[in-house]
Amino acid sequence: MAVPSEPVVEVVRLSKSYRTGFRMRRIQALEDLSLTVNRGEVFGFLGPNGAGKTTTIKILMGLTRPGGGTARILGRSPDDHSVRARVGFLPESPYFYEYLSAAEFLVLAAQLSGVPGPEVAARTKAMLRLVGMEHAAGLQMRRFSRGMLQRIGVAQALIHEPELVVLDEPMGGLDPVGRREFRDIIAGLRDRGKTVFFSTHILADVEMVCDRVGIISGGRMVQLGRLDEILSQEVEAIEVEVVGAAGKFRKALERVALRSIESGVALLLTVRTDEEVDRVMAIAREAGARVQAVIPRRKTLEDYFMDKVRRPSAGGRG
Repeated sequence: MAVPSEPVVEVVRLSKSYRTGFRMRRIQALEDLSLTVNRGEVFGFLGPNGAGKTTTIKILMGLTRPGGGTARILGRSPDDHSVRARVGFLPESPYFYEYLSAAEFLVLAAQLSGVPGPEVAARTKAMLRLVGMEHAAGLQMRRFSRGMLQRIGVAQALIHEPELVVLDEPMGGLDPVGRREFRDIIAGLRDRGKTVFFSTHILADVEMVCDRVGIISGGRMVQLGRLDEILSQEVEAIEVEVVGAAGKFRKALERVALRSIESGVALLLTVRTDEEVDRVMAIAREAGARVQAVIPRRKTLEDYFMDKVRRPSAGGRG
């Protein structure tokens, strides 16, 4: 899918440092960070804990000021109040009025976000349905689990139909069903022309929903681009599952393989080439064993991410 080139988020050479501790030691949270997010795309902002993701988002939302560089949202400064009505935001650790019910909280969020009065009730009902919380509309939020609160947090970020949605670790506390529903919500927002910028550490979900990603480590951008450009489609290894090989035949299989793992009654072999697969098949036939599966393995986003963040880099933690 072609992504329009109009930038919705622009960050140019952003830097930020803090002083912390008894000695007021300076920590460099961000250093020379640049990125853009285009209209209508889903952008995944990735990095280990302390990499600077939340600091970047706070600057974009006008909650803290950069030490250097510039940030713009929808073509304007994050301090411009006219922009905030066009942005939906879920912080990493949101605060909820725990004695309000889910419906009451969303009504409040709609009113604070400028939703016209006649539309508030309908929007509230629609958001509860969207995040799967209709059954808990009348419950006080002090009774909610972390995952239930996260769903309500997503609902309040969307209730005023923003152009840009910024979510800081939105999948925290969600079970697999909740994560699947969240991915569906993100896909729906993209289909409606919304722009989504979210940070996360759940890489499998990023591969499913994101158009582009930025990987940050030590306050610096270490990779930025489309997933299909970042991830190689070349096969890195091939896994072959063999059942029924014993004695000298098993030893022969293990000599061919890069590594072998016993999994129940099966022997899981990892090889690198088609020729090695053919040798495994030939040995298995001679042994009267059965080849249950041949699975090519390609580099995943998790593999790529770990390779990038393990490398030493300048900068501090944010």
